[in-house]
Amino acid sequence: MEIIGRKHEIAELEDLYSNGRSEFVVLYGRRRVGKTFLVNEVFKDRFTFTHTALSPVEIKGKELMKMQLRHFSHSLIRHGAIIHEEPTNWLDAFFILERLLETKADGRRMVIFIDELPWLDTPRSSFITAFEAFWNGWGSKRDDVMLIVCGSAVSWISDKLLGSKGGLYNRTTSEIKLKPFTLSECEEFYRSRQIMLDRYDILQGYMIFGGVPYYLNLINRSGSLAQNVDRMVFEKKGKLSDEFERLFSSMFTNPDEAIKVIRALSGKRIGYTREELLKRTGITDGGGFTKLLKSLEESDFIRRFRYFGEKMKGARYRLVDNYCLFYLNFMYKKDTDDPAFWQHNQHSPSVNAWRGFSFENVCADHMKEIKFALGISGVHTETYSWKGKESQIDMIIDRDDRLINLCECKYTVNEFTIDKEYDSRLRTRQAHFAEETGTRKSTILTFITPFGLKRNEYSGRIASVITSDDLFMKLK
Repeated sequence: MEIIGRKHEIAELEDLYSNGRSEFVVLYGRRRVGKTFLVNEVFKDRFTFTHTALSPVEIKGKELMKMQLRHFSHSLIRHGAIIHEEPTNWLDAFFILERLLETKADGRRMVIFIDELPWLDTPRSSFITAFEAFWNGWGSKRDDVMLIVCGSAVSWISDKLLGSKGGLYNRTTSEIKLKPFTLSECEEFYRSRQIMLDRYDILQGYMIFGGVPYYLNLINRSGSLAQNVDRMVFEKKGKLSDEFERLFSSMFTNPDEAIKVIRALSGKRIGYTREELLKRTGITDGGGFTKLLKSLEESDFIRRFRYFGEKMKGARYRLVDNYCLFYLNFMYKKDTDDPAFWQHNQHSPSVNAWRGFSFENVCADHMKEIKFALGISGVHTETYSWKGKESQIDMIIDRDDRLINLCECKYTVNEFTIDKEYDSRLRTRQAHFAEETGTRKSTILTFITPFGLKRNEYSGRIASVITSDDLFMKLK
C-alpha cells in the first residue's frame, strides 16, 4: 500500500537503518495517526522481532500484566524462541528475547519493533527496569541492533523515555513525532483510494476529522461526505460513535482529567489560561496538571497561544483537535437519535458557529502554506491573537521584516463580500491595534477565506487574500 506523505520520516528511518550503529528510535504521536502503518510499510520483511502490546482498555488489574507477559511469550515463540517455562516477570522475558536475537545475528541489521510500548508498563510490573536492562545491558552495546518503539501515550513516552531521569536518561538516539496529514496530504490520500471528493468537501472533512489517517480511511467512496459522517458517527454502532472515550482511555493514565480539560476548552473559542482551566475543571494544581497539559499539547489536542505583546506565562490553551471539537459540539450529551443528523443540519446556526471555530484551527494547522502564499517562507515569524479594549483579531503574523499581517479567518461557502459596515469595522480594528499596542511596524490586512473576496469598492483595502487552494498547496 502506498505511503502518503511522511517523506522526511521515511528518509530518517532509512538513514538510521543503514548507519551501522546501535539505534533506539522512539516514534510517537496522537492515536490513529499512522505510526504502526509507517513502520510496517518501511521495513516490511526486514523485521527480526515484532510485538504489539494488548490494549489496557478492556483488561484491568493484575490480570493485565499476566496477559501482557503471555502475549509477549507468544511473540517470542512465533519468532523462533524455544520456551520451556513461560516467563512470569519482564526481566526473564527480555532475557529470552536477548537469547533469541543472538541466535539470529548474522552480521545484518536486526530490527526490533515493539508497538504501543507504554501499554506493557502495568502497575507494579517493574517493566521499565527490565526494559532498561535489555537496552543498556545488551542492545546499546551492539552495532547491529535497531530498536523501534511506538506509543500513543505521549505522557508516558515523555516521562519514561524522552525525559527519563533514570536508567534510560539520554539513551534514545532518535525521536520522531508523527503529525496528522495536511490538506494536500488528505487530498492525495483520497485520490489514492479513488474517493472523488472536491476540495470543498475535503476541507469540510478536515474540519470534522482533522488529518487523522485512520478516520479518513473509513470514508466510503460510494457515499457523499455528509452520508459518510452519518454512517461513521451518528448511526448506532458507527465506527466512531464511541471513539472519543476510547481515544483518551488508551492514551492517558487519568483519562477523566484529560477529558475535563478538553470539554472545558470546547466551550470557549479563545481558550483559557492555566489558572482558568484549574477553576473550570476542579483539577488539583501541581506537577500532575502541568504534565497533563504538556501531554495534551504534545498529542496535538490542544495548543498554547499568546495575545500579541503578552509573555508566555500568560499563554492560553485552545482545543485544536478537530474530531474532539466536532464530537463535543454535536455528539456529547446531544438528545438525538437521528441517524442522518448531519445531512439534516448542514445549515443550522450551531453548525455555522462550529465551522467558524474549526476553520480557524485549519488555518493555524497550515501556517507553512499561508506563509508560502504570502511570499514570506524565509522570514522568521511569530503567530498571535489579539484582544483589545473594543476589538479582537483572529490571527496576527508578526514578521521580522517589520510588517504585521492582521488576518481575518472567515469560513464561507461563496466569495466573501466586504460591505461598508464591515470595511469600517476592519479599519477600526487596524487603528485600535496600532494605537493600543504601540507597534512601530506597518500592518497589512489579510483575509483567509475558502473562496476569496468578491471584488468591490472595499475589497482593494485588503492587501493579501488566502484561499483554500493556497491551504492545499503541496510543499516540500
